[in-house]
Amino acid sequence: MSAPPMSPVRIEGSLEPELSRWLWVVKWILAIPHYVVLVFLWIAFFVLTIVAFFAILVTGRYPRGIFDFNLGVLRWTWRVGFYSYAALGTDRYPPFTLGPEPDYPATLDVEYPERLSRGLVLVKWWLLAIPQYIIVGFLLGGGGGAAEASGEHWAWGAGPGLIGVLVLFAGVALLFRSRYPLGIFDFVLGLDRWVARVAAYAGLMTDAYPPFRLDQGGDDTGTPSIPEAPVPAPVPTDETTDVAAPVPGESAAPPAASGGRGGRVALYVLGSIAALLSLVFLAGGGVLTVVDQTQRDDDGFLMSPTEDFSTATYAIVSESADVDFGGSDRAADAFLGTVRIRSESVRPVFVGIASDTDVAGYLDGVEHSVVTKLDNPRYDDREGGAPASPPEDETFWAASTSGSGEQTLEWDPEEGSWSAVVMNEDGSRGVAAELSIGAELDQLLWIGIGMLVVGGLLAAGAALAITAAARRGNP
Repeated sequence: MSAPPMSPVRIEGSLEPELSRWLWVVKWILAIPHYVVLVFLWIAFFVLTIVAFFAILVTGRYPRGIFDFNLGVLRWTWRVGFYSYAALGTDRYPPFTLGPEPDYPATLDVEYPERLSRGLVLVKWWLLAIPQYIIVGFLLGGGGGAAEASGEHWAWGAGPGLIGVLVLFAGVALLFRSRYPLGIFDFVLGLDRWVARVAAYAGLMTDAYPPFRLDQGGDDTGTPSIPEAPVPAPVPTDETTDVAAPVPGESAAPPAASGGRGGRVALYVLGSIAALLSLVFLAGGGVLTVVDQTQRDDDGFLMSPTEDFSTATYAIVSESADVDFGGSDRAADAFLGTVRIRSESVRPVFVGIASDTDVAGYLDGVEHSVVTKLDNPRYDDREGGAPASPPEDETFWAASTSGSGEQTLEWDPEEGSWSAVVMNEDGSRGVAAELSIGAELDQLLWIGIGMLVVGGLLAAGAALAITAAARRGNP
């Protein structure tokens, strides 16, 4: 029987022979610094995976710099998970680095693919991976969402998934028996290995479909784990001394440089934050620009969808709208411009805008309905009787219009608290009209363009920071 093919994703863990009985109870506190950093690293992972998607689609290659960074995120995640609640396999605190750490008891590597399928990249991360997401959701808990499948949830090792339950059993065994059950460890490592393969596949880092098999054991060959016993140091004798003498002309190997690790981590974190902010600004600016260019009416107003408003009472009243531009009417005019309310009705209706105080005084003791939800309108009905006079007889309205058919009210905003009122022209009961509201909002396009510019600058800064961090990691 031939051995199964090796996966390009290799994840290994060496069970520490003497684990603390109680330390696992507080590891969630000790790992908080890692969790904070990993949040931003996974944001950067997501953003860079989108960049890699388009690169693969065009060139068939995964950009090596992005690949190395995303591989570093997976490595960091696995070390934290192995230390904490994805395995509890070591008490050695994980290092703050994206690079490989061969001496750490948890290692992860993904073989760099020279070529990737440009067609497969369109469907593998969502359509083909659906069965894997379902399984990963069962292993990790929380329903197998996209973030879990990509490994973010794996970083926390939390949730009522199978891995969390098994690791809890192992922790209880440690607490009472001072021994990690090897059977649980091998099984948990197999489950973690499955999750890591799905994470790399969903991250577009390989075209090799995650196998539906459980490769148990600490190493990636399916061999059961045997905790290493500490080996006593050999006692040198006069007859046998195996100490290697330095060769003349050769200097000892220099220690690995560690001074730059903090700087690399800081650059990665800053780059990730900048990448997240750039997404927010680019998305917001794009939405505002598209809305400004596609949703204006023939007169240049941005209008809300038309809704049917009706009530059996004497008036429909909007909730209070506060206009506050720091005392500058010019700012209100520059930002909002003219406000427009469009109405259409069969019966003659009155539409007016007035200050809250005047509206409250006019409708005091009058049965009316306050609108609490504009789309699919909902109302808060207030009890009372009929108004003392029709609305047109009052002089406090800042702007008003009346009549049947289509009517348009236009109002130049001023600072204060305002309400809109819709009534029958004669003040009778039973009001019905189709209404929409909007404003000129002339500055919306410039705000959208400004957000796009800021988002572009943040994206460039994020790329520079992440690239600088990756270069610092190379000798």
